[in-house]
Amino acid sequence: MLLLTIVYNKERENVIQGIQELKEYFRHKGVLIGIYESIESDTHFLKLFCDREINSKLMNIFNMYVANIIYGIVIEEFCEKDILNFLSDEYFFLKYDELEEIKLESIRVLKGEMKIIDDNSISCINKRNEILDKISSCISENNEINIDGFVTFRIKELLDDLESIVDKVVEKYMVNKEYNEFIKLLKYFVEIQESKIDYLSIIIDNNGKYIIRDKEQDITESFFRDLKELNRNKDTNSDLDDILISALITTSPNEIVIHCAENCKNPELINTIEKVFTDRVRFCNNCSTCESIKNHLNRI
Repeated sequence: MLLLTIVYNKERENVIQGIQELKEYFRHKGVLIGIYESIESDTHFLKLFCDREINSKLMNIFNMYVANIIYGIVIEEFCEKDILNFLSDEYFFLKYDELEEIKLESIRVLKGEMKIIDDNSISCINKRNEILDKISSCISENNEINIDGFVTFRIKELLDDLESIVDKVVEKYMVNKEYNEFIKLLKYFVEIQESKIDYLSIIIDNNGKYIIRDKEQDITESFFRDLKELNRNKDTNSDLDDILISALITTSPNEIVIHCAENCKNPELINTIEKVFTDRVRFCNNCSTCESIKNHLNRI
């Protein structure tokens, strides 16, 4: 049974590699995929056969494998010819080295090589899957796919989707840039002012509540007293996090010890404190205070 004929005009190792991975997947499913290749005037004809009729589920998987192969080629073409022009036109206010950095990150995202999975990257993954679905639908409607023809004539239909992924990468880059500038500003404030507290201990209980101590006693109330935003009856994490950062900047402790940091409901807060106070911060997870928290004791 002939499943599909793939046509392309030059040597494409990624096509052969992708087909081999497809064959291996179906072999594990007990289905044999055969390949017959012929070349006419530098045009390659790759015919893919199956030893039996396959159900719709396996056919969809077959189409998706081929779609991934074509998607990889589309990405190569886009990244080689279009991405830098798009970035230069849409984000002309960025420096060249920033555009290059965004380009490299965009390529990783387009290839599905994201380092961190967050809301932004999930949006990119969804858009990438939409592109794959479009390519797969095109394959399912034909028994022959000309890769070069597809890239030449169909890539325009996919440009909006590809560019929207790049837009998401830029959006994340700009957020990180603003965050880093904010961190620099906070570090400057900490460095220029005199420390009001020598030692500060931040204890985070199992509910994510912050307890502040100096070397001798609990100073949570006095630590937050001058910050009018603090409202014990409105215990929203975002409010408390902002208050804690403000109080730390105001008091600028020489040494900060954070107990049970893993209990913090906002890991970004811990990251911010560490970046602003750098070598003033250390983490504790095995002292008597930490053990009390781990053992779910109310008294610390």
